[in-house]
Amino acid sequence: MSGTEDFRIGQVGDNFQVYGTHNIGKIGTQHNAPQDPQAALQDLIGLVEVLRGRVQEDDRAVLEASLDTLTEGEVERGAFRRALGSVSGVAQLVGEIGLPVAEAVRRVMTLFGV
Repeated sequence: MSGTEDFRIGQVGDNFQVYGTHNIGKIGTQHNAPQDPQAALQDLIGLVEVLRGRVQEDDRAVLEASLDTLTEGEVERGAFRRALGSVSGVAQLVGEIGLPVAEAVRRVMTLFGV
């Protein structure tokens, strides 16, 4: 592509202005994350279960203890927040493979207001 072109791609609402040459692709943001706190928590639990199999034994133990807290029926708010903090800490320590978990933790904290 060269010059300035306006065009639509895919779904209604995807409107791009492209400047210059050699432009390929787009950077997008997913806005389809669950807005229901329980659905977001279930997504997080699934992601933690996957991450648990990809980390060292010490980190796995932290994730398992946190999962126990996160999957309890009723849990004290402070314990819930600490479990989320522990999960987030492991996710950040392991780098790129932990990014989806770290983002899910932030979403859960926002939706639960903790």
